Amino acid sequence: MARIMPVLAAFLSGAGLFLIVFTLIPFQGDYEVDPNASNDGNIINQLGYLGLGAIYLFAMLLVVDMRVLKRVVSPTWIVVFTIAFLSCLQSYDPTASARGLMLSLVAMILVAGVLVLPRSETDFVNAGANAILLLVLIDYAALIIAPNIAIHTATGSEPWHAGFWKGHLIHKNVTAPVFSIVCMFGIYCLRAGATIRGLLIAVLAANFVLHTGSKTTIGFLPLAIMLVLGGRAVGKPGLMVLAHFLFAALIFCLTLGTIYSDTFLSITTALLEDPTFTGRDDIWKFASASIPDHLWLGHGYASFWLSPVILGMEANFEASWDVRGIVSGHNSYLDAVLTFGLPGGVLMILLLFVKPFYDYMRATRQPASRHFADFCIMVIIFMTYNSMMESFLLNRADPMWLLMALAVLGLGLAARMGVRMPH
Repeated sequence: MARIMPVLAAFLSGAGLFLIVFTLIPFQGDYEVDPNASNDGNIINQLGYLGLGAIYLFAMLLVVDMRVLKRVVSPTWIVVFTIAFLSCLQSYDPTASARGLMLSLVAMILVAGVLVLPRSETDFVNAGANAILLLVLIDYAALIIAPNIAIHTATGSEPWHAGFWKGHLIHKNVTAPVFSIVCMFGIYCLRAGATIRGLLIAVLAANFVLHTGSKTTIGFLPLAIMLVLGGRAVGKPGLMVLAHFLFAALIFCLTLGTIYSDTFLSITTALLEDPTFTGRDDIWKFASASIPDHLWLGHGYASFWLSPVILGMEANFEASWDVRGIVSGHNSYLDAVLTFGLPGGVLMILLLFVKPFYDYMRATRQPASRHFADFCIMVIIFMTYNSMMESFLLNRADPMWLLMALAVLGLGLAARMGVRMPH
């Protein structure tokens, strides 16, 4: 029994990582917005994650040292979920908002299990490499066996995406960042001992990202990788952190900044063929104009986009997008302030996008933690940039959110406890 437990714990870690990325409802075909599904959630996700939460909670209580479990419930996560649950009181339907947020909380049990169940980093890397390589191979097989559901077709609501790969996920704009993180995980496995599997994952995932046609992601992925590996190569992680925040400020100015400043708009227009970012600027203007209505407390969790107020509006025929059918603001920072209010949104952004760099500097003081810490901060750097284009914070079981949460939680644990070596 004593020998079986570590093997079972490692298997659960790999299986959890697989499910986070694969989701419980893969290969859904072409993406359609259902205005009636705004807060109803999905019964498969609700029941599935409740069951997984129970399994992983039981496994952690059985296998993991209680001192480690206490570290999982850190002040960062207490504050994040407190802000989110308090925001439900501002929602037009507080019960539905709280129910959606509970799914995010239960999914975090799975994220914690992936990180703390393995007995050592070797177990974590081996189980994760096996799981993610299997996932990538399934997606490549789907391109051949079922291209109509693994590749965007011309029959959906966005025929202009026809031919772009989306794999098991609902849209290429989700596939591109998720497979970027899968690529980073491959690099981590490559550096941490699973050389061949890591190389295969990294190369196959990077190729998948290229075929999604997501230009911004294709640019952000190598930038995040080069920043972290470059900082490690020259032995100056602090310099990497500084460079990252400069890039983040620059990207912010050239994306969201274009709706506030004509100067930034003219620079972006000179640099890019599409300074509207496929019409996102109209969505950002609408979201930005809606913040002052609920400046201090926000509109509430999952209570703005697709809400009765938005759905009941008159159509703006001058805008690129009809905001009545938009599911998010396509900018995590804008949506954070819109949802949680100015104080809550800013605090959440600081805890999820800034504090991890403090944890990273602490974690990298221990040589044993460096490969894992580099992977986590790579994910956070990439998602900092991706957040300028997509919204995912606390978005239930969205793989973009859960992978970001895994990196933030993992760095926090590595900073406080280090990474466990084989024993």
